[in-house]
Amino acid sequence: MAESKARSGGCLCRGVRYEVDGPLRPIVMCHCTQCRRSSGHFLAATAARRAHFRLRTAETLAWFDSSPEARRGFCARCGSTLFWDDSRRDYLSIAAGSLDDTRDLSVACHIFVADKGAYYQILDAAPQLSGGGFKVPWS
Repeated sequence: MAESKARSGGCLCRGVRYEVDGPLRPIVMCHCTQCRRSSGHFLAATAARRAHFRLRTAETLAWFDSSPEARRGFCARCGSTLFWDDSRRDYLSIAAGSLDDTRDLSVACHIFVADKGAYYQILDAAPQLSGGGFKVPWS
């Protein structure tokens, strides 16, 4: 479990900056086709409860409705993948690589491994799930 402390992050060009003042979910590696296409590989994502998340700068934040249920947030200037948002959930997924400090975060599992790219193997010991259903401890 990630320690509860204030963290910040954002995109490569700094047009989008955010802050999380609460616990982050352990990292989930998503291998679905949409995540692979939007990020260029699989997506390593943590998450924050909406009540603990705040945009500090959203000058270049853009959203793409990737399905009827969810949208993806990215920087319209530098192209950085930032968020996955399903408004039915009480949290916002955050691209782990967009955090300024990733200490104390760990990988919980891999999801949608049935859709993973044929060019790589998953070699770590984290659980691998063929679909998207996962349960990760979170305070």
